[in-house]
Amino acid sequence: MYAAPAAPLTRRTVLRSAFTAAVLAGTAAALAPVLRARRPRQTLTPAPLAEETYRGRHIAVDQAGVRIDGRPLHVMRRADGSFLSGINHFQSYPTRLELARAAVDELGTAQLATAAPHHG
Repeated sequence: MYAAPAAPLTRRTVLRSAFTAAVLAGTAAALAPVLRARRPRQTLTPAPLAEETYRGRHIAVDQAGVRIDGRPLHVMRRADGSFLSGINHFQSYPTRLELARAAVDELGTAQLATAAPHHG
């Protein structure tokens, strides 16, 4: 019923404990990105902020950008908060939805390109 006497702390015991703790911390830090990458990623697309059919074309505006008939429209934000598109660089619009409607008017029956423009 008596506890065994505790072993005295020696320099070797302290160094061995510190080295073991350092190895465990380094291993955990090295494996964390690998284990994090194995988790399933959420693949849900964000809900559109605005979605409508305008002149027979489907327009969707969300946090990722603007899509017309499922194809991305290149949109740029100006310093004053208005928006420009790749369709018409000369006129700005107060909202992305108004910009998309103007792009549909400009496109007529043409489709947007499937690939985003590449600047380089």
